[in-house]
Amino acid sequence: MSRVALPDFPWDSLAEVKATASAHPGGMVDLSIGTPVDPVPAGIRDALASVSEIPGYPTTHGIPALRAAAIAALGRRHGVTGIEPDAVLPTIGSKEAVAWLPRLLGFGPGDLVVIPELAYPTYEVGALLAGASILRSDGLTALGPQKPAMIWLNSPSNPTGKVLPVEHLRKVVEWARERDVVVVSDECYLALGWETSPLSVLHPDVCDGRMDGLIAVHSLSKSANLASYRAGFLTGDPKLIAQLLEIRKHAGMIVPRPVQEAMVAALTDDEALSAQRERYARRRLALRKALQDNGFRIDHSEAGLYLWATRDEEARTTVGWLADRGILVAPGTFYGPKGGKHVRVALTATDERVDAAVERLTA
Repeated sequence: MSRVALPDFPWDSLAEVKATASAHPGGMVDLSIGTPVDPVPAGIRDALASVSEIPGYPTTHGIPALRAAAIAALGRRHGVTGIEPDAVLPTIGSKEAVAWLPRLLGFGPGDLVVIPELAYPTYEVGALLAGASILRSDGLTALGPQKPAMIWLNSPSNPTGKVLPVEHLRKVVEWARERDVVVVSDECYLALGWETSPLSVLHPDVCDGRMDGLIAVHSLSKSANLASYRAGFLTGDPKLIAQLLEIRKHAGMIVPRPVQEAMVAALTDDEALSAQRERYARRRLALRKALQDNGFRIDHSEAGLYLWATRDEEARTTVGWLADRGILVAPGTFYGPKGGKHVRVALTATDERVDAAVERLTA
C-alpha cells in the first residue's frame, strides 16, 4: 500500500514568527488558532463526572438522550426540524469526521470532492486520504460537465467568517439532488452569528424538510469550550448516517460515555452558550476596532470566531508586522491560494491577552 502524500501541517511553518512574537516584553498574544481558552461550564463538568463509574463499552450510535438533545438543540437554536432519532451520530470531535468522511462514504480514486476556495485544510486532507481529487470552487459553474461525488459547504466559513445566503444554499442542494451528489455542510460555527443569522443546510428554507443527500457536521468545541473533550456529531440523511454508523462500529470510532453525558448537558444549556457568545462578541469588537485603526480592512467576518483582515500586502508580511508587536496570527495562505493577502485573527484568547493585543496596536 502506497503512502498518502499529505501537505505539511501549516502551523509548523510559524515557528520563526512565533519565536519573534514570544520575545515581546509582554509575552506573546496567540491569535493564530481557534482553540477555546474559557472554562468548561460547571454543569458540563458535573455531567462528565456523573457516569465515570460505568465500566462497559459505550454505544457507537450514542445514548438516546444525546441524540434527543442534539435534535432538540438544532430545533430550538437553529430552526431545524424533521431529523429522525436514528439520524444523529456522535463523533470524536469534528476534525476526525471531516478527515474520514470521503473514505467512509465510499469515495476514492476517480471521485471528485469540491471544497471552498478558502477552506479548512482538513477538507483537502480528507479527500487525499480517500484517494480522491479536489476542486476548489465557491460556485457550480466551474464544475462544467463534471459530476462530483461530494460537495463541502462551510457557513459560517473558517477562515473568512462569510455566511452563505439561503438562495445559495438552496441552489447547491437542488443542483446536487438532481445529480445524486452528497452535500456535506460544516456547521461548527453556526451558533456564532454576529451581523447575520446563519442557516443550517438542514433548515426547511434550504432543504424543504427533506434530508436526502445531506449531512451536517456539528461541534461543541467552539460553542461550549469542549475542544479537549472531542465532542461532535453528524446528522442529516438517515441512509447516509446508517452507512457511517455501520463502518464506525467495525472501526471502534466511539465517543467515550462520559463525554456523551457532557454533550447532553452542553446541548441543553442555552444560558452557557449565550454567556460564551457574549465573551466572543466583546473580544471581536475590541480587536476589530484596533485592527481597523491600524489600516486593516476586515472582509466578511459577519460570523464565526475569526476576523479576516488585510492591508493589501503579502500575508507573510502582515504576519511578521504583527509578530514584531508580540501578536501571532495565521496567514491566509494556510486556507488556499486566494488567501495570499489576508490573515486570520482568532477571537480565542483571554480578555487579558486580547486587551494586551489592543494596547500594542493602539500604541
